Amino acid sequence: QVQLVESGGGLVQAGGSLRLSCAASGRTFSTYSMGWFRQAPGKEREFVAAISWTGRTTYYTDSLKGRFTISRDSAKNTVELQMNSLKPEDTAVYYCAGGFIGTTSYADANKYDYWGQGTQVTVSS
Repeated sequence: QVQLVESGGGLVQAGGSLRLSCAASGRTFSTYSMGWFRQAPGKEREFVAAISWTGRTTYYTDSLKGRFTISRDSAKNTVELQMNSLKPEDTAVYYCAGGFIGTTSYADANKYDYWGQGTQVTVSS
């Protein structure tokens, strides 16, 4: 079992940055691929980024490449999402997720077994 707890959300002005962190409990964290998803009000949950269990491979939704960076520290059992040049449309609840994910399935929320409770990110214009 893995429990995930997100932190780092908040209110930021457009153009600003935030760094989200996801702390995982459980000794098997290092074997899971990890992902970040987000859900804006009235919209479906969407894929943001993912990182393989080795940390060597990262995946991003195309529209966020260059602004968001995912990383993990298996020694600390954390995965982070650095978000730069934030826009009002980035406003959403951001969720951390983990699981055994095939290389073609990182964007599929249904493939993840564990989810955090989410952290709110609000970007003001």
